[in-house]
Order: sequence, then structure tokens, then C-alpha cells
Amino acid sequence: MGAILCSLLLAGCASAPAGVTTAPAPPAPAEAAKPPVALQYLYGSPEAAVAVRATNARIADYGVERIKQRPKDSVVLAPGAGVDAPAFEPCGDKPFAAVFDADETLIWNLGPMRHFAETGTSFDPKVWDQWEKSGAGKAVAMPGTVEMVNALRAAGITVIANTNRSAANAKGSADTLRAAGLGAFKHGETLFLMGDDAGGSSKDGRRAAIAAKYCVIILGGDQLGDFSQQFNAKDLPAGQRMALATSAGATALWDKGWFLFPNPVYGPWEKLGWDDAFPSDKKWEPK
Repeated sequence: MGAILCSLLLAGCASAPAGVTTAPAPPAPAEAAKPPVALQYLYGSPEAAVAVRATNARIADYGVERIKQRPKDSVVLAPGAGVDAPAFEPCGDKPFAAVFDADETLIWNLGPMRHFAETGTSFDPKVWDQWEKSGAGKAVAMPGTVEMVNALRAAGITVIANTNRSAANAKGSADTLRAAGLGAFKHGETLFLMGDDAGGSSKDGRRAAIAAKYCVIILGGDQLGDFSQQFNAKDLPAGQRMALATSAGATALWDKGWFLFPNPVYGPWEKLGWDDAFPSDKKWEPK
């Protein structure tokens, strides 16, 4: 069952790439007594809660300290700049902003994740559309997120959500964020959604639009595409994606403007084969 939930939100969740895997038949009652391991870890374990809260604390501290001396550049890559050789949008005298993905970054989607798991179904765009419209009160702020958002706002940093939820459901998403205790988000100003431009699931265009108005000092997300679409380039081999994410250019940004949250439930890494995750030269067998 763990592999099922790694596919459930691929087509519609905020940072997820396109493509859906068909789930097997619903589990037998004995198996359904417990949620899949990946969901147990992310949504129910103290290990995940501690990791998320620590990340949020780092973000709040970083933001408050960063604005004490005006940064020259945003942490949003300039058009045409590569992650391995980054260049950034200039800040000038723009106001400060922190930009976050929504799902599994600001909020945990407890409602639909339990529904998909208990019914043993794969991602259903019609169900997810209903969730975007009516999920207020059934999602929760991730541990430490309310405190982090409040600290940034108190320091004069505008908090913006850039998510692949649908622009057609802007009110529902704003209501969900508000009900989770994260305050007001306004579509087109502090809430940017898929459909706002022609970029589809790529957030690069929306990031550029935000960086044109703000000095973005923080990017936060649970997928590498929340920082640059270059990480999600079609047919990018697993080894090259790893090399890009750990290149000197990217390494200089992790926890220094770019902050990644744990998400073992879904992501492009699902395509990894045995040799991608476990190099063949490290294979071992008991005698």
C-alpha cells in the first residue's frame, strides 16, 4: 500500500508532476486497519513533526535576520539562469516576500489523503477538484507553520502561496489556508495558482511575476519544482537530477533561502529504479 499513496496526488497536488498510476484493488479489512507506511510517517509520526517544525523555525529565524541588511538579489532564478550556474532577479527597493508551495508545505491534506488510502483508489481529478472547493477545515497547518508565517509577517515580510491548485478554485483554496490558521491569501496578490499563466504546472512564470514585484528572500516547498522547473525537465535522468540538486549552485541555496520540507508520499523520485536507489556495485547477498 505504501507505493499506492506515492502515486495518488501526482496529477493534481500542488507540486506534483503529471502522470497517474492506477492503484490495485482496495485492501482487505485486516490490511486497511492501518494507513500506508508513507502516510503514517508524514502525517502521524513525531519524527516528521519534529523535522517539519525545525524547518519552520529555521525559516522564521532566517527571514528575520536576512532583512536586517537589504539583499542585493532575490532567491528566484533569473530567466535563462541555470541551477548549476545561478543568477537571480535583482531586489532593488522592492518589498520583501517569502513564497511557499501550499500542499505538504503550508498544510497537510488530511481529508483526501485518508479518503484515497481507505478506499484504495488512485488519484481522481474530480475528487481533488471537490477537495479544492470544499476542504476548508479538513486540512491542518503543518507543525510550526502558523508560528513561522506569523513571525515573517510581523517582520514585514509578505507571505505568498504559489501552488498548482486550480485558479478556478481560488476561493476554496484561500478558505482552506485561512481555516488552517494561516491568515488571508488573495488570488493574484498573495495566492498564485495553476491557470494564472500559460505555464501549466511549471511555477517558473509565476515565480518571475512575484519576483518582479517583490524581493523574494525565501522559497519553501516539498518538491524540487518549487524552486526551479529545471529539476522537473522531461526525461531528466535520475543521476543528472541528483547531480543538479547537489551541485555547488544549488548547495549554496539549501537552507540559505531555499527550504525543503519532507514528503515521502509522492514526487518525481517515484520513477527511480533499483540501480538508481541502490547502486549495483553496492549490491550484497548473505552467504
